[in-house]
Amino acid sequence: MRKTKQGVVVSNKMEKTVVVLVERKFPHPFYGKIVSAKTKFKAHDEKNECQIGDVVEISETRPISRDKRWRITKIMGKTVIKKQHLPKTTKKEESGDSATK
Repeated sequence: MRKTKQGVVVSNKMEKTVVVLVERKFPHPFYGKIVSAKTKFKAHDEKNECQIGDVVEISETRPISRDKRWRITKIMGKTVIKKQHLPKTTKKEESGDSATK
């Protein structure tokens, strides 16, 4: 059985590759306090479907490249881009090339 992990996509700038941030919580071996550790994995995304912020499940696979040993098995939650997060356009950009002539 292959290992599976859940995480959030933090980067999709590469072709067919995403960076997934996996957070795990565990008790400290001596003190017993709950500690959180974060790890980034490069995962193979064959169809370039993942966007930043998507919650995905990754599973272990054969080595695909020097850094990639994980594959996206399913997208559990898609990100909805809100209007407030989109870059604002200025009036010069909306008017077109007439301002540059």
